[in-house]
Amino acid sequence: MNKKAKTKRELPLHFMLLPGALLLIVYSYIPMTGVVIAFQKFVPINGLFGSKWIGLDNFRYVLQMPDIWQVLWNTIFIASMKIIVGQIVPIAIALLLNEMRNALIKRGVQTLIYLPHFLSWVILGAILVDILSPSQGIVNQVLGAIGLEPVYFLGSNSWFPGVLIASEVWKEFGFSTIVYLAAITGINPALYEAAIVDGASHTRQVWHITLPGMVPIIILLATLSLGNVLNAGFDQVFNLYSPSVYQSGDILDTLIYRIGLVDAQFGVATAIGFFKSCVSLVLISISYYLAYRLANYRIF
Repeated sequence: MNKKAKTKRELPLHFMLLPGALLLIVYSYIPMTGVVIAFQKFVPINGLFGSKWIGLDNFRYVLQMPDIWQVLWNTIFIASMKIIVGQIVPIAIALLLNEMRNALIKRGVQTLIYLPHFLSWVILGAILVDILSPSQGIVNQVLGAIGLEPVYFLGSNSWFPGVLIASEVWKEFGFSTIVYLAAITGINPALYEAAIVDGASHTRQVWHITLPGMVPIIILLATLSLGNVLNAGFDQVFNLYSPSVYQSGDILDTLIYRIGLVDAQFGVATAIGFFKSCVSLVLISISYYLAYRLANYRIF
Protein backbone atom coordinates (compact mmCIF):
# COMPACT_ATOMS: atom_id res chain seq x y z
CA MET A 1 0.00 0.00 0.00
CA ASN A 2 1.45 3.35 -1.05
CA LYS A 3 1.66 6.35 1.23
CA LYS A 4 -1.27 8.18 -0.40
CA ALA A 5 -3.62 5.21 -0.01
CA LYS A 6 -2.51 4.68 3.60
CA THR A 7 -3.13 8.35 4.43
CA LYS A 8 -6.57 8.20 2.81
CA ARG A 9 -7.45 5.10 4.84
CA GLU A 10 -6.26 6.56 8.17
CA LEU A 11 -7.70 10.06 7.69
CA PRO A 12 -11.16 9.18 9.13
CA LEU A 13 -9.45 7.74 12.20
CA HIS A 14 -7.57 11.00 12.77
CA PHE A 15 -10.83 12.95 12.46
CA MET A 16 -12.32 10.66 15.12
CA LEU A 17 -9.46 11.61 17.45
CA LEU A 18 -9.88 15.33 16.81
CA PRO A 19 -12.71 16.02 19.35
CA GLY A 20 -10.78 14.27 22.11
CA ALA A 21 -7.60 16.14 21.23
CA LEU A 22 -9.44 19.47 21.28
CA LEU A 23 -10.97 18.72 24.68
CA LEU A 24 -7.53 17.79 26.00
CA ILE A 25 -6.02 21.04 24.73
CA VAL A 26 -8.87 23.24 26.00
CA TYR A 27 -9.34 21.67 29.43
CA SER A 28 -5.85 20.35 30.22
CA TYR A 29 -3.10 22.25 28.39
CA ILE A 30 -4.48 25.81 28.16
CA PRO A 31 -5.33 25.93 31.92
CA MET A 32 -1.68 25.06 32.65
CA THR A 33 -0.84 28.70 31.95
CA GLY A 34 -2.39 29.39 35.36
CA VAL A 35 0.71 27.91 36.99
CA VAL A 36 2.24 31.41 36.85
CA ILE A 37 -0.06 32.29 39.76
CA ALA A 38 2.31 30.28 41.98
CA PHE A 39 4.95 32.97 41.35
CA GLN A 40 2.63 35.96 41.75
CA LYS A 41 0.78 37.89 44.42
CA PHE A 42 -2.34 37.13 42.46
CA VAL A 43 -5.23 39.56 42.53
CA PRO A 44 -8.21 38.38 40.41
CA ILE A 45 -9.15 41.89 39.31
CA ASN A 46 -5.65 42.39 37.83
CA GLY A 47 -5.88 39.20 35.80
CA LEU A 48 -3.35 36.46 35.16
CA PHE A 49 -0.62 38.70 33.70
CA GLY A 50 -1.33 41.91 35.62
CA SER A 51 -0.52 40.66 39.12
CA LYS A 52 2.78 41.38 40.87
CA TRP A 53 5.58 38.87 40.30
CA ILE A 54 7.08 37.71 43.63
CA GLY A 55 9.20 34.74 42.53
CA LEU A 56 9.48 31.95 45.07
CA ASP A 57 7.89 33.82 47.98
CA ASN A 58 4.76 31.65 47.88
CA PHE A 59 6.86 28.51 48.11
CA ARG A 60 8.81 29.92 51.07
CA TYR A 61 5.53 30.75 52.77
CA VAL A 62 4.30 27.19 52.23
CA LEU A 63 7.46 25.72 53.77
CA GLN A 64 6.99 27.93 56.83
CA MET A 65 3.37 26.89 57.39
CA PRO A 66 3.17 25.12 60.78
CA ASP A 67 0.97 22.24 59.55
CA ILE A 68 2.41 21.61 56.09
CA TRP A 69 4.59 18.63 57.11
CA GLN A 70 1.73 17.02 59.02
CA VAL A 71 -0.52 17.47 55.97
CA LEU A 72 2.16 15.98 53.72
CA TRP A 73 2.55 13.02 56.08
CA ASN A 74 -1.23 12.50 56.19
CA THR A 75 -1.35 12.51 52.39
CA ILE A 76 1.48 10.03 51.95
CA PHE A 77 0.29 7.72 54.75
CA ILE A 78 -3.36 7.61 53.69
CA ALA A 79 -2.58 7.24 49.98
CA SER A 80 0.09 4.56 50.59
CA MET A 81 -2.17 2.50 52.83
CA LYS A 82 -4.97 2.75 50.29
CA ILE A 83 -2.60 1.42 47.63
CA ILE A 84 -1.27 -1.44 49.82
CA VAL A 85 -4.59 -2.59 51.26
CA GLY A 86 -6.26 -1.93 47.92
CA GLN A 87 -3.92 -4.53 46.39
CA ILE A 88 -4.20 -7.19 49.10
CA VAL A 89 -7.99 -7.26 49.47
CA PRO A 90 -8.93 -7.75 45.78
CA ILE A 91 -6.27 -10.44 45.36
CA ALA A 92 -7.74 -12.37 48.30
CA ILE A 93 -11.33 -11.88 47.09
CA ALA A 94 -10.40 -12.90 43.55
CA LEU A 95 -8.86 -16.14 44.86
CA LEU A 96 -11.98 -16.85 46.92
CA LEU A 97 -14.36 -16.11 44.04
CA ASN A 98 -12.30 -18.35 41.77
CA GLU A 99 -13.08 -21.25 44.10
CA MET A 100 -16.85 -20.78 43.80
CA ARG A 101 -18.43 -23.36 41.53
CA ASN A 102 -21.96 -21.93 41.39
CA ALA A 103 -21.75 -19.51 38.44
CA LEU A 104 -24.98 -17.69 39.36
CA ILE A 105 -23.86 -16.91 42.91
CA LYS A 106 -20.40 -15.99 41.67
CA ARG A 107 -21.77 -13.45 39.19
CA GLY A 108 -24.12 -12.07 41.84
CA VAL A 109 -21.26 -11.53 44.29
CA GLN A 110 -19.17 -9.87 41.57
CA THR A 111 -22.02 -7.48 40.79
CA LEU A 112 -22.58 -6.59 44.45
CA ILE A 113 -18.93 -5.84 45.21
CA TYR A 114 -18.55 -3.88 41.95
CA LEU A 115 -21.62 -1.66 42.54
CA PRO A 116 -20.02 0.84 44.99
CA HIS A 117 -17.44 1.74 42.32
CA PHE A 118 -20.20 3.58 40.41
CA LEU A 119 -21.43 5.63 43.38
CA SER A 120 -20.05 9.10 44.08
CA TRP A 121 -18.52 10.04 47.39
CA VAL A 122 -21.36 12.49 47.94
CA ILE A 123 -23.73 9.52 48.22
CA LEU A 124 -21.33 7.19 50.01
CA GLY A 125 -20.23 9.97 52.37
CA ALA A 126 -23.82 10.53 53.49
CA ILE A 127 -24.27 6.78 53.98
CA LEU A 128 -21.09 6.51 56.07
CA VAL A 129 -22.05 9.53 58.19
CA ASP A 130 -25.33 7.77 59.06
CA ILE A 131 -23.79 4.34 59.60
CA LEU A 132 -20.94 5.65 61.78
CA SER A 133 -22.97 8.20 63.75
CA PRO A 134 -22.00 8.03 67.46
CA SER A 135 -25.63 8.06 68.58
CA GLN A 136 -27.87 6.55 65.88
CA GLY A 137 -25.36 4.75 63.66
CA ILE A 138 -25.81 1.02 63.25
CA VAL A 139 -22.14 0.32 64.02
CA ASN A 140 -22.27 2.04 67.41
CA GLN A 141 -25.63 0.42 68.14
CA VAL A 142 -23.98 -2.97 67.68
CA LEU A 143 -21.06 -1.91 69.89
CA GLY A 144 -23.50 -0.75 72.56
CA ALA A 145 -25.41 -4.02 72.36
CA ILE A 146 -22.27 -5.97 73.27
CA GLY A 147 -21.38 -3.60 76.09
CA LEU A 148 -18.79 -1.38 74.39
CA GLU A 149 -18.63 2.40 74.44
CA PRO A 150 -19.66 4.23 71.25
CA VAL A 151 -16.83 5.38 68.99
CA TYR A 152 -16.84 8.73 67.17
CA PHE A 153 -15.28 7.34 64.01
CA LEU A 154 -15.50 10.56 61.97
CA GLY A 155 -14.47 12.85 64.82
CA SER A 156 -11.49 10.98 66.28
CA ASN A 157 -7.97 11.49 64.98
CA SER A 158 -7.19 7.89 65.93
CA TRP A 159 -10.04 6.38 63.90
CA PHE A 160 -10.49 8.75 60.98
CA PRO A 161 -7.53 7.60 58.79
CA GLY A 162 -8.67 4.00 59.19
CA VAL A 163 -12.18 4.95 58.13
CA LEU A 164 -10.78 6.64 55.01
CA ILE A 165 -8.66 3.64 54.08
CA ALA A 166 -11.36 1.03 54.78
CA SER A 167 -14.12 2.92 52.97
CA GLU A 168 -11.92 3.57 49.92
CA VAL A 169 -11.00 -0.11 49.70
CA TRP A 170 -14.66 -1.10 50.12
CA LYS A 171 -15.65 1.21 47.27
CA GLU A 172 -12.94 0.24 44.78
CA PHE A 173 -11.85 -3.34 45.47
CA GLY A 174 -14.59 -4.77 43.25
CA PHE A 175 -13.03 -3.23 40.13
CA SER A 176 -9.57 -4.66 40.89
CA THR A 177 -11.11 -8.02 41.76
CA ILE A 178 -12.53 -8.32 38.25
CA VAL A 179 -9.10 -7.54 36.78
CA TYR A 180 -7.47 -10.25 38.91
CA LEU A 181 -10.21 -12.75 38.03
CA ALA A 182 -9.48 -12.07 34.37
CA ALA A 183 -5.80 -12.78 35.05
CA ILE A 184 -6.72 -16.08 36.73
CA THR A 185 -8.87 -17.19 33.78
CA GLY A 186 -5.85 -16.60 31.53
CA ILE A 187 -3.78 -19.24 33.32
CA ASN A 188 -3.27 -22.40 31.26
CA PRO A 189 -5.56 -25.18 32.65
CA ALA A 190 -2.94 -27.75 31.66
CA LEU A 191 -0.80 -26.52 34.56
CA TYR A 192 -3.51 -27.52 37.05
CA GLU A 193 -3.96 -30.88 35.35
CA ALA A 194 -0.23 -31.56 35.59
CA ALA A 195 -0.24 -30.51 39.25
CA ILE A 196 -3.09 -32.92 40.02
CA VAL A 197 -1.23 -35.75 38.30
CA ASP A 198 1.81 -34.94 40.43
CA GLY A 199 -0.33 -35.14 43.57
CA ALA A 200 -0.34 -31.42 44.45
CA SER A 201 -2.99 -30.40 46.94
CA HIS A 202 -5.46 -27.62 46.18
CA THR A 203 -3.54 -25.23 48.43
CA ARG A 204 -0.30 -25.95 46.59
CA GLN A 205 -2.01 -25.39 43.26
CA VAL A 206 -3.09 -21.94 44.39
CA TRP A 207 0.34 -21.13 45.83
CA HIS A 208 2.47 -22.46 42.95
CA ILE A 209 0.20 -21.88 39.91
CA THR A 210 -2.58 -19.35 40.56
CA LEU A 211 -0.57 -16.73 42.43
CA PRO A 212 2.48 -16.90 40.11
CA GLY A 213 0.09 -16.58 37.16
CA MET A 214 -1.30 -13.39 38.72
CA VAL A 215 2.12 -11.87 39.42
CA PRO A 216 2.46 -9.89 36.14
CA ILE A 217 -0.87 -8.08 36.61
CA ILE A 218 -0.17 -7.59 40.33
CA ILE A 219 3.17 -5.94 39.51
CA LEU A 220 1.56 -3.86 36.76
CA LEU A 221 -1.26 -2.48 38.94
CA ALA A 222 1.06 -1.93 41.90
CA THR A 223 3.63 0.01 39.91
CA LEU A 224 1.05 2.10 38.05
CA SER A 225 -0.52 3.05 41.39
CA LEU A 226 2.74 4.71 42.53
CA GLY A 227 1.68 7.87 40.72
CA ASN A 228 -1.19 8.24 43.19
CA VAL A 229 0.98 8.49 46.31
CA LEU A 230 0.05 12.18 46.68
CA ASN A 231 -3.59 11.63 45.67
CA ALA A 232 -5.28 10.60 48.89
CA GLY A 233 -8.79 11.26 47.53
CA PHE A 234 -10.16 14.79 47.75
CA ASP A 235 -13.80 13.82 47.13
CA GLN A 236 -13.77 11.25 49.92
CA VAL A 237 -11.95 13.35 52.51
CA PHE A 238 -13.92 16.50 51.73
CA ASN A 239 -17.24 14.71 52.29
CA LEU A 240 -16.16 13.02 55.53
CA TYR A 241 -13.74 15.28 57.40
CA SER A 242 -14.32 18.12 59.85
CA PRO A 243 -12.06 20.56 61.75
CA SER A 244 -11.80 18.07 64.62
CA VAL A 245 -9.85 15.62 62.43
CA TYR A 246 -7.65 18.05 60.51
CA GLN A 247 -4.64 16.72 62.42
CA SER A 248 -4.96 13.20 60.97
CA GLY A 249 -7.20 13.67 57.92
CA ASP A 250 -6.16 16.92 56.27
CA ILE A 251 -4.41 16.22 52.94
CA LEU A 252 -2.78 18.40 50.31
CA ASP A 253 -5.92 18.64 48.16
CA THR A 254 -8.17 19.76 51.02
CA LEU A 255 -5.49 22.21 52.18
CA ILE A 256 -5.35 23.67 48.66
CA TYR A 257 -9.14 23.99 48.66
CA ARG A 258 -9.26 25.84 51.98
CA ILE A 259 -6.32 28.14 51.24
CA GLY A 260 -7.33 28.87 47.65
CA LEU A 261 -11.12 29.00 47.56
CA VAL A 262 -11.99 29.68 51.21
CA ASP A 263 -9.14 32.02 52.23
CA ALA A 264 -8.59 33.40 48.70
CA GLN A 265 -4.78 32.93 48.90
CA PHE A 266 -4.60 31.89 45.27
CA GLY A 267 -0.84 32.15 44.90
CA VAL A 268 -0.10 29.95 47.92
CA ALA A 269 -2.68 27.36 46.88
CA THR A 270 -1.24 27.24 43.36
CA ALA A 271 2.26 26.83 44.76
CA ILE A 272 1.16 23.77 46.75
CA GLY A 273 -0.63 22.38 43.71
CA PHE A 274 2.41 22.98 41.50
CA PHE A 275 4.65 21.16 43.99
CA LYS A 276 2.19 18.25 44.12
CA SER A 277 2.03 18.08 40.32
CA CYS A 278 5.83 18.02 39.98
CA VAL A 279 6.20 15.20 42.49
CA SER A 280 3.34 13.28 40.88
CA LEU A 281 4.98 13.66 37.45
CA VAL A 282 8.19 12.11 38.80
CA LEU A 283 6.31 9.28 40.50
CA ILE A 284 4.21 8.55 37.41
CA SER A 285 7.36 8.46 35.26
CA ILE A 286 8.99 6.04 37.71
CA SER A 287 5.85 3.88 37.84
CA TYR A 288 5.67 3.55 34.05
CA TYR A 289 9.37 2.74 33.88
CA LEU A 290 8.96 0.04 36.54
CA ALA A 291 5.86 -1.30 34.78
CA TYR A 292 7.88 -1.57 31.57
CA ARG A 293 10.86 -3.22 33.26
CA LEU A 294 8.95 -5.58 35.56
CA ALA A 295 5.74 -6.33 33.63
CA ASN A 296 6.71 -5.48 30.03
CA TYR A 297 3.97 -2.82 29.97
CA ARG A 298 4.01 -0.27 27.15
CA ILE A 299 1.69 2.69 26.67
CA PHE A 300 2.10 2.54 22.88
